[in-house]
Amino acid sequence: MRVKVNAEKCEGHNRCCALAPELFDVDDYGTATALNDGDVPAELEAKAKLAVENCPEFAIEYVRDSAEEQAK
Repeated sequence: MRVKVNAEKCEGHNRCCALAPELFDVDDYGTATALNDGDVPAELEAKAKLAVENCPEFAIEYVRDSAEEQAK
């Protein structure tokens, strides 16, 4: 699983950082960013989903890897 933060939608509430500090950080402008190129380890998938669901601007989305697409 991977996640991506849309910087244009993010308004800096940073709930994602509070809920999943292992996956998200804040840049110098207060905008959330995904750590580790958005890669989410299996043991943190529940936290990633919680962060996605709690973003008031819907600025975080799931990203499918090309390997995941080919497996379909």
